[in-house]
Amino acid sequence: MTRPNTTSRYRQVQIATASRGKLILMLYQGAINSLKKAVELLEKKDYVGKGECIIKAQDIIMELNLALDMSAGDIARSLRGLYIYLYRRLIDANLHKDTVPIQEAIRIMSNLYEAWEQVVTEKDDGGMGRLRSSRISIVR
Repeated sequence: MTRPNTTSRYRQVQIATASRGKLILMLYQGAINSLKKAVELLEKKDYVGKGECIIKAQDIIMELNLALDMSAGDIARSLRGLYIYLYRRLIDANLHKDTVPIQEAIRIMSNLYEAWEQVVTEKDDGGMGRLRSSRISIVR
């Protein structure tokens, strides 16, 4: 009999019980981790693995984009523009096997993570009261 993966179960419970703001943070962490892994794989010349990691980060970025509440005004419009910029930079990184755009995306996503982390810790509801639900799985 196979023993269940307790780490995976723990992560599923963590996601299911997280506030919307914390889910946003988890998405950022997932994208950042995938991008860091893409850099490692690119340096090892594992182009297939690099591509998979970049695509996973792009999926997360697009999900963050789709979850924006555009009625929130300028901040949402700015984030949308930034998410689209990051998505396009990662296309370039994937096509040209270039770490520079990946490192740029890591830096920007890390800065966004820190900003969201402040919002989430300051708000009782996790900082994202009207966030649309996500269709992406961050559980491996």
